[in-house]
Amino acid sequence: MHLGFGTDFNYKGARGRIMTQLGLYSTMTPRNDGSPSRGQWNLSDAYKYITEGYGGYHWDTMSGINADAGIFLSYVGLCSYYNYENWTDQASYVSSNTPWFFNGIRLQFFTSDKLKIEPWIINGWQSYGMFNEMPGLGAQIAWRPTGSVAMVFSGYFGKDVMGNKDRTRYHTDNSLLIKYFEDPNGFITKSAFSLTVDAGCENGGGVKCAGGNAATPSQYFLGAMLYNRTWFAKDTLALTVGGGLMTNPGRYLVLTPPINGATAASGSAYFSQAPGDIYKAWDTTETFDYMPSQFVTFRSEFTHRFANVPYFAGPNGVTPEVAPGVYSNVGAPGSVPAPGTPGDGFQPDLRKNENRITFNLMIRI
Repeated sequence: MHLGFGTDFNYKGARGRIMTQLGLYSTMTPRNDGSPSRGQWNLSDAYKYITEGYGGYHWDTMSGINADAGIFLSYVGLCSYYNYENWTDQASYVSSNTPWFFNGIRLQFFTSDKLKIEPWIINGWQSYGMFNEMPGLGAQIAWRPTGSVAMVFSGYFGKDVMGNKDRTRYHTDNSLLIKYFEDPNGFITKSAFSLTVDAGCENGGGVKCAGGNAATPSQYFLGAMLYNRTWFAKDTLALTVGGGLMTNPGRYLVLTPPINGATAASGSAYFSQAPGDIYKAWDTTETFDYMPSQFVTFRSEFTHRFANVPYFAGPNGVTPEVAPGVYSNVGAPGSVPAPGTPGDGFQPDLRKNENRITFNLMIRI
């Protein structure tokens, strides 16, 4: 569940936005960021109810220039933070394992109504705070040459590994969206497809981008996803079919499964993310939408996901049983329950496959 309220502010060039969140996202988002564990400030609680919160200034130069500072949604990965804007509910692997927010400064240069150039200086890769002394640096180019074609190219690098200031991350994210059919008077009103390709690596601090060995493994990310969406019946119905795949040796972008309360900061004793660990996965999704108005969407979806190692929670779950029928996290997050304590002998039920059917009602005003 996600519930959010917010508004935009504009006055004589000054601008800002505040968007709040309640529900699952307010817990899920902080647990996937390890930076609150650095230092003495409880950043996960400070920001957990905010999706976007920034202020800035707008100049009426070219087609517009904006300078903003604060928390804003990430541009790496095709899927939006807000599911109402997405073609599917379950994000494919390329989007699931790339940032959902950035914290820092952005500049937006609209050189025309078709081209935007946007550099970033940010705390890091989905980080409330910086792990090391160097901020993350990146940029995006968004080009929409026609009403039927959109292209987005993003690049990023930074030192984002807790306790390893010598390791540098590089990442590029590239998306193409094409509307290839439109007939407002037909039963099929329009069709479009999206293609996203990501590549990246980590180098230094015990790993290499390529040509690694057992002592210094290669650590990289390759991923792609392809979706096709068709609208019917005056855009009140839509069908989306697609999926994605990825490989990520070292698992440095793979989300830590929440076994016994594990987080991005704690890691998990039951799921290794050591340099060189192999992780390959793919998924497919079929989504049907009923949209009686521009403000309401009824959505049904089937998702199948596969990983080369046990990763998805099975029927017996990933939380220790501390008493018959009673389940609770035990000890430090992600740890193995100590012998003789409740939960002793716990083993998570992890599977290589997951099938999921979901039904949603989404409202946006």
